[in-house]
Amino acid sequence: MKIAALTLADAATQLWMKFLIVAFLAFIVGLEFREYLLSKREDHLAIGSVRTYTFVAILGFVLYALDPDFRLFMVGFLFLTVLFGAFYLRKVETGQVGILQLLIGAIVYTFGPVSQLLPLWFLVLLFVAIIFVLSARPLTQRVLEHMDQQELITLAKFLLLSAVILPLLPRETPFTEIPASPFNIWMAVVIISTISYAGYMLRRYVFPRRGYLITGIVGGLYSSTATTVVLARGNRGDSAPNRTVHAAILAASGMMYLRLLLLVLILNPPYLAWTALPMLVFGFGTLAAAYFFARLGERQTLDADPRVADNPLAFGTAFLFAILFIVMLLLTRFVALEFGSSGVKVLAFGVGFTDIDPFVMSLLKGAYPGIPAPQISGALLVAAGSNDFLKGIYAVVLGQWRANWSVAAALFVLGALTLLYGVFLF
Repeated sequence: MKIAALTLADAATQLWMKFLIVAFLAFIVGLEFREYLLSKREDHLAIGSVRTYTFVAILGFVLYALDPDFRLFMVGFLFLTVLFGAFYLRKVETGQVGILQLLIGAIVYTFGPVSQLLPLWFLVLLFVAIIFVLSARPLTQRVLEHMDQQELITLAKFLLLSAVILPLLPRETPFTEIPASPFNIWMAVVIISTISYAGYMLRRYVFPRRGYLITGIVGGLYSSTATTVVLARGNRGDSAPNRTVHAAILAASGMMYLRLLLLVLILNPPYLAWTALPMLVFGFGTLAAAYFFARLGERQTLDADPRVADNPLAFGTAFLFAILFIVMLLLTRFVALEFGSSGVKVLAFGVGFTDIDPFVMSLLKGAYPGIPAPQISGALLVAAGSNDFLKGIYAVVLGQWRANWSVAAALFVLGALTLLYGVFLF
């Protein structure tokens, strides 16, 4: 096995193997572009065929191999530019102005130098990017049709703050009372908002009408509490149990555990030793229960696209989270100094009846003297458990008691087990 692996690794560095890889990837790009043209259901002018892209890649490979100083390569590129330019003029005469074919041809022409100058993984990454962009046309059309312009502006502003302002923030702690620097505080906002926004975009644009179970799974990525509120309200007029709604509520809680585990992995990996097992057990166990409920009920779809939550990248939401994060840092530090780990667990139980994200972030990013990592992990689980109690209450208060008592009982049991694990094990 070692000899075979070594031989394969050596072969990947040989010129002939790189040539075969380049030709093969260019051939696949040609096939994918052909399917792309067919999917447009319009008469579009096309230059060449699948073989054309293969020979374009071969031409670039050979010219660079003969002259690594790029002189012959640039001559070939000039030839392709003239050829594609004449083709584009013909397209413009017919009222077609797209330049996608020209761009793909130019990128495929660079496969040769890329394979010889850069690692093989970069060539594969370039190939995957081309295939993804070509095959994502239906998705991009759907997004553009339903995308709110204000959301794009909000996202652009947030990226500006994340990429420009975040690196400029001081990394030193200015106040001893706040065990986090401005950089760490804003980084917490960036991380939690990014995860929340990913779930929001999936729910709104990728799975807008795929049924209650998808609503629960994707909605739980950014707010299991908000998802439970919306689902319970939507089920308020039903006196009979709706198992598909119950499945969605449980799925949202199951995703909450996996989301918290992701935050631990990103912000404080040493805590995984105490949180990974319970989070995985409770998370996947709850998802299994959700699947069981879904099997009991009929497959249903939402009559309308439910508005589970506002855009989590809105500036008001981001700044409110930052303020709550600082408040939780101060409060948790005070409780930790005055009452120790037991006080932090009592605070965690109370916080679980609100938004637990700021508290969780304060636990993962704050420095609490005298409280070991297992105690902090226990407080995190206590907060998650009490939040399950809150969602159980929402299920029966906002919905019908007779219809939702079973899912509320399941949430109460889940919350109790999580609380016991957090309080007594540690």
